[in-house]
Amino acid sequence: MRLELGLRCSHRGELASREHMNRRTIRLRNRRVESLFACLLAMIAFTVTAVGQTGKAPFTVVPGSVTVAPEPSTVQTGKAPSVSMAAVPLVTAPRTGQTVVNLNFRVPRGYHINSNAPKSEFLIPTALKMNLGSATDIVLGKIGYPEGKDLSFPFSPDEKLNVYTGDFTIALTIHPLRSVVPGKYVMHGVLRYQACDNAACYPPKTLPVNLELKVVKEKPTPRRNPAQSPHVHN
Repeated sequence: MRLELGLRCSHRGELASREHMNRRTIRLRNRRVESLFACLLAMIAFTVTAVGQTGKAPFTVVPGSVTVAPEPSTVQTGKAPSVSMAAVPLVTAPRTGQTVVNLNFRVPRGYHINSNAPKSEFLIPTALKMNLGSATDIVLGKIGYPEGKDLSFPFSPDEKLNVYTGDFTIALTIHPLRSVVPGKYVMHGVLRYQACDNAACYPPKTLPVNLELKVVKEKPTPRRNPAQSPHVHN
């Protein structure tokens, strides 16, 4: 009787001990699940915030691994700086002649823009495009871009890029034909450029370019007096 009672007590104690261990294991598992769930929620909130601000995920997942690798960015998401253009006075261009118009631009201090030949296929070159509309008898000649400066920047330290800084001038050649009716014409165009700072580049922008052209008659060709015949005597 005493032996049976002892066995029952021992069995109950073993069951109580197992139940206690099971409860402890369940609590530990629950804490781990709660911790993992909290980390997952934090990652989701961070990702949603980053995507809302930049439009891109802040990380990339490497296949076959749980490592989260940061994705490098060389594009600024803030407001891009604007290039300004000096006012162009009325341009007088005689027919049959070539007139060069200098267009003066300025890059804000602390920034630069890619030149017309930036030396990298991933960068957008500065380019001027003009439109004369219905004035088909006015020919646009060569557009002369200035030479840029070869500089290196932290976002591309091993590569020198050709850029414009400060003031720069683009020369536009205009050639009105003899068939153009003298008068005033308006030329419209855009300057497309990509601005950068010392850390990264901004999305490309365009600047309207307008100028007024006054076409005048060409200068008369001076007439030469015919040579006197040697056989004519006074």
